[in-house]
Amino acid sequence: MVVIDVTAADEATATLAAAELGRLWRSSGPSAPWHTPGRPGVSVRAYLDLRHRPAATEEVHPLPGSRRKYRTHGK
Repeated sequence: MVVIDVTAADEATATLAAAELGRLWRSSGPSAPWHTPGRPGVSVRAYLDLRHRPAATEEVHPLPGSRRKYRTHGK
């Protein structure tokens, strides 16, 4: 199991990048995005199990908009 934090210029890019990792390995999918004050961009986190590839029919989707929260990293 590994934890990947992806930071990109915008939420859509960060979420898509983390979701694409789910095509390679079994994944939790992208977390709710967060912005770290004083740092550019938006970050998302994904947990990946490198020992297992995802099932052929398994797709990883970003959290629905209603479950996304803007938060300060580490709080």
